[in-house]
Amino acid sequence: MDKPKTDDEAKEERLRALVAEHESKLIEIAELVANVRHEINNPLTGVIGQAQLLLRDELSPTARRRVETIEQLAGRIRDTVARLREVQRPHQAFEPENESESDAPPRH
Repeated sequence: MDKPKTDDEAKEERLRALVAEHESKLIEIAELVANVRHEINNPLTGVIGQAQLLLRDELSPTARRRVETIEQLAGRIRDTVARLREVQRPHQAFEPENESESDAPPRH
């Protein structure tokens, strides 16, 4: 027969259950963030690449400014999405970076 739990043991058990529940939710959030990053990065890479190709062409000053604006704003989005890595993998925030940035659009 099991001996009755002390108040401290009961509190510890509740705390462990709560921690496990929150860890599960954090894993779900990390997976969502990974999917969002992927879904944004793919088309963003295309936008940045196309803007860079356009900038190689002869453009009117107005068109050039517009394409440069597109490239700059897309770069801001790229940087914001890159910062989501901290949310995606919070346990790595204090560890050396050992994962490549291959999923981020190129910086030019």
